[in-house]
Amino acid sequence: MNKTLVILNPAARGDRARRQRARVETIAHGSVICPTSRSGEAETLARRAADEGFERIVAAGGDGTIHEVVNGLAGTEAALGLLPMGTMNVFATELGLPIHDLGLCWDIIENGNTRLVDLPNANDKYFAQLAGVGLDAQVVKETSLALKRSFGPLSYLIQAAQIAARVPPRLSIESENASIDEGSFVLVGNGRLYGGPFPFFKHAVNNDGLLDVIVFKRLGYLEIIRYLQNVLFSSEINAPEVEYFQTSRLRVTSDQPVPVELDGELVGTSPVEFGVQKQSLRVLAPAEKIDNHDALR
Repeated sequence: MNKTLVILNPAARGDRARRQRARVETIAHGSVICPTSRSGEAETLARRAADEGFERIVAAGGDGTIHEVVNGLAGTEAALGLLPMGTMNVFATELGLPIHDLGLCWDIIENGNTRLVDLPNANDKYFAQLAGVGLDAQVVKETSLALKRSFGPLSYLIQAAQIAARVPPRLSIESENASIDEGSFVLVGNGRLYGGPFPFFKHAVNNDGLLDVIVFKRLGYLEIIRYLQNVLFSSEINAPEVEYFQTSRLRVTSDQPVPVELDGELVGTSPVEFGVQKQSLRVLAPAEKIDNHDALR
């Protein structure tokens, strides 16, 4: 049997969705292609495919599709392939994939070079690239589908501006590697990139068994947004109101439920406990990393 299965998320509708499917069918000719029709289906399809013996399971979509497929593959020997078709494609960029050329991405899948990367978890869910507790998860929660369809990535900035005047939550941070125990917003990374091609997590390596954590201390949302810019454009994080550390375990609690996002997908609320399984996810990636970060340094 063909050992490759493609899970396609036709996020677009109408003619665009048909064009996307036709493109994937052309590139992945001879492979089994399974389009999804509802949220959560990609996880189920990935788990079933791994159980049935498929060796390579390809997520054709954005970071949300990858998030679901990763949760289906956790604990299996199947390798994850990527056909980046989303808005941000953060994980694919992190891996050095040529995100604007699906044909080259398919060549990488067929070449079969496997890289072992860490598999972080938050409570009972896994994630590939990043997580957030607080501001960004609140933005994801409140950004409507209509706004996203009208403005794309800009919709999140529009919603963030509306949230900015609110009082942020009070988060308690528990980790043996943290020098603080309180914050307003927490970001957790499994790689350098966050929110697109932006190297927020300066020292992150996605196969070192460590989570990279950024805690914004007792700040208002407007101050946090300003510090986010500082984090983005600084080679090192040394602002007094921002704590950066690495750890293998982290617990974030609060006196009220605070939303949590994983890979840009809303997954629940605090309390949340983070951990990581070192080098336990197989990913099909270039033998030598095509470093998309060089232009960003």
